[in-house]
Amino acid sequence: MGCLPLPILFVLGFLIGRAVGGTDGALWGAGVGLALGLVLGSVFLALVRRRR
Repeated sequence: MGCLPLPILFVLGFLIGRAVGGTDGALWGAGVGLALGLVLGSVFLALVRRRR
């Protein structure tokens, strides 16, 4: 897992936002992608720590 989902979701959000809403959409998409990556990473870490 590592930190790979963060840049992937960041870039994916940027590209989707750019396609949908232009420059402003790209900014919002990148922000949403980054936030989603942080949330998913935190959930993954919590699940791994609880499993031990």
